[in-house]
Amino acid sequence: MIVRCWLALVGFVTTLPGFAQSPKAIFPQPLSPRLANYQIQVTLDPVTKKLNGRETLVWRNPSGDVIRELRFHLYLNAFRNEQTTFMRESGGQLRGTQIDRDAENPYGFIDVTSMKVRGGEPLAYQFIQPDDGNQDDRTVIRVPLSKPVGPGETITLDIAFQAKLPKIFARTGYSRDYFLVGQWFPKIGVYEPAGTRYSKTGQWNCHQFHAHSEFYADYGVYDVAITTPKEYWVGATGLMVGETLGATNTKTIRWHAEDVVDFAWTASPHFQVVTGKWQPRSGNPVSIELLMQPEHMAQAQRHMDAAIAALAYFDKYVGKYPFPNLTVVDPPFHASGSAGMEYPTFITAGTAWGLPDGARFPEVVTVHEFGHQYFMQLLASNEFEEAWLDEGFNQYYEGRIMDETYGLKSSQIDLLGFRMGDLESSRDSYVHLDNPAIGSSFGNTWQLPQGYYGVLTYSKTATWLRTLEGLIGRRVMDEIMQTYFNRWTFRHPCADDFIAIVNEIVPKRLGSKYGPDMNWFFDQVLYGDNVIDYELTDIRNRIRNGEQQATITVQRLGDGHMPVDVRVHFDDGKELMLFWDGKARQRTFTLNEKAKVVWAHIDPKQKIFMDVDLNNNSLTLKPSAAPAAKFAAKFLFWVENWMQWLAWLF
Repeated sequence: MIVRCWLALVGFVTTLPGFAQSPKAIFPQPLSPRLANYQIQVTLDPVTKKLNGRETLVWRNPSGDVIRELRFHLYLNAFRNEQTTFMRESGGQLRGTQIDRDAENPYGFIDVTSMKVRGGEPLAYQFIQPDDGNQDDRTVIRVPLSKPVGPGETITLDIAFQAKLPKIFARTGYSRDYFLVGQWFPKIGVYEPAGTRYSKTGQWNCHQFHAHSEFYADYGVYDVAITTPKEYWVGATGLMVGETLGATNTKTIRWHAEDVVDFAWTASPHFQVVTGKWQPRSGNPVSIELLMQPEHMAQAQRHMDAAIAALAYFDKYVGKYPFPNLTVVDPPFHASGSAGMEYPTFITAGTAWGLPDGARFPEVVTVHEFGHQYFMQLLASNEFEEAWLDEGFNQYYEGRIMDETYGLKSSQIDLLGFRMGDLESSRDSYVHLDNPAIGSSFGNTWQLPQGYYGVLTYSKTATWLRTLEGLIGRRVMDEIMQTYFNRWTFRHPCADDFIAIVNEIVPKRLGSKYGPDMNWFFDQVLYGDNVIDYELTDIRNRIRNGEQQATITVQRLGDGHMPVDVRVHFDDGKELMLFWDGKARQRTFTLNEKAKVVWAHIDPKQKIFMDVDLNNNSLTLKPSAAPAAKFAAKFLFWVENWMQWLAWLF
């Protein structure tokens, strides 16, 4: 289908009317290539749930190619009807939240009503479906150009659009008078010059909106003017740089953001605003703004503490957070479909009224979504094609931050005697799959095994990153991640780029301990579906030729292999640490010591976090009663609490 835009744009001059004066620069020098730069004016009608917008896009060709067409995302069209690719794949639900089909018109859309080259002719566009050929999907358009854009040249487009927001169930939209507006404007795709990521020749990377895909965009500067009823509080990406009152009970707030890959905003008359600051080790402080629901105000400090913990941890162990601010949005419970999302300098958390301190869900979500300021914003990987590279890396750091801030074994839950750590939870999700060998984490998100996107991209990746850390040590792991950050900030890294850094640093720091490179590791954990499982099967003590001798047998049950340590404890208190490369199906160690072996333990420091069964990692000839006593005490504790709960009821 080809749509021809003949409508004249009124008011587009050199800049849109609301941006006659350029705001003060945030950064003295650009931090990014700034290829896609936007000026947008948008008006929200809270009654009809519609947006009326005008946009000026200045795009620069980053390649040596002559560009004869542009491609754009129209993400809101994913919610246009039941036939879109997103709705077909998702069934109208995301993360357990269903579209409210009983509501009046819960769907959403975006229409481009006019597009023209500045000083030139109107442009035609065509809906295309590069991923699945679904003719009912309108989330990508191609725009042929009569005058191509040469290498390094820029093109300025003036665009008018109208949109209706969906009732929130998947990240963006409205619920009552709360609005979370993400992926809401015509957004240009990424043109990848030859050599960028996996591209052999220059190409547009502009995928349809899928049920489990997120986003991929170039860096730019955003100047956005948002008009809402004046009683609404507005939060957004970047810094607020001005506000004017309108004649009809409205206000227009102007926002400015630099070196970001996206722009999102929220509006509601009910937000309670809490402010704070975090002072890094060097440089200017970061202002933090919490937009809390009134019923959640008792949890505001929990959100603030979690945000500060995340800021401090990333600053110390990964790299500097360059932006001057961070906004954390607390959605109302009836809009929980917008919780847990990340946009540049702007994240949504998620909680519920009365949530006890030991249920650290708001902390987990705040830490995780802040982490995307690094793995998505500062390191702008392709979330359509390599979701593990942002979600999985972020899950790993979520685990580190939560476990080191709130307790290794209790960082997620510490309630009524039940405890669980964050990295422990990630591992648990992966190893207790009905089939841990279900598939690889690598590949397009919409082509991963049905129903396993979350575990393969989040949990499995966090688990193998923790395994990598176990093998090479925390110090070397941190050097790898800091090098990755420093080398690829404000660029588009891919798997090859990260693996190249691992293969550079590990031999430099550890020599040939793991071979000339770590490709054997990534072939199994990232590109493969290998399962790691080692079992300690036998311990024997005997007299041989008049001397004490012991044998210890270890088996590899899975099809994956990792180098493993085996700790051996003797009855005289002595211990030995044995090493096995883990490649053969079985290894028997023969020990000629004066004492008898009492017990042995594979991987005693739990370096191999991916081992799917820890229960078979140890064997003892003298079983201890301590574990039984421990679980008996826990059982009695739960019974006591259950009886007390019954007493309260009656």
